[in-house]
Amino acid sequence: MTLRELLQSVDAEAYASIPLYEELLKTKPEYGSSNRIQVKVLNGEIAVSNVHVGSLGDIVACPVDAAPDLQVTKMQLLDAILNEMSHV
Repeated sequence: MTLRELLQSVDAEAYASIPLYEELLKTKPEYGSSNRIQVKVLNGEIAVSNVHVGSLGDIVACPVDAAPDLQVTKMQLLDAILNEMSHV
C-alpha cells in the first residue's frame, strides 16, 4: 500500500485537526521515485525512514514497507509516519 492509500484508508475525521494530513491528502502523487517508506521496531519504538526524501508528491506515491513483526493498526502506522514527517 502506498502512503496515499494509507491516508485514504483511515477515518478522516480523526485527522481533521492535523494540517499535514490534510496537505498530504490533497497532494497529487508523482511517480518518479523508487523510494519506499520503511517502518520497523527499533529499541521498542516504531522507527520510520525515507519520508524526508523527495517532494510531497513523491512521498505520497511511495509504498509503505512495514516490518513483519510490526503489529500496529493503520492509524498507528499513519501516526508514526506523520510524526516522523513533522520532524524537520
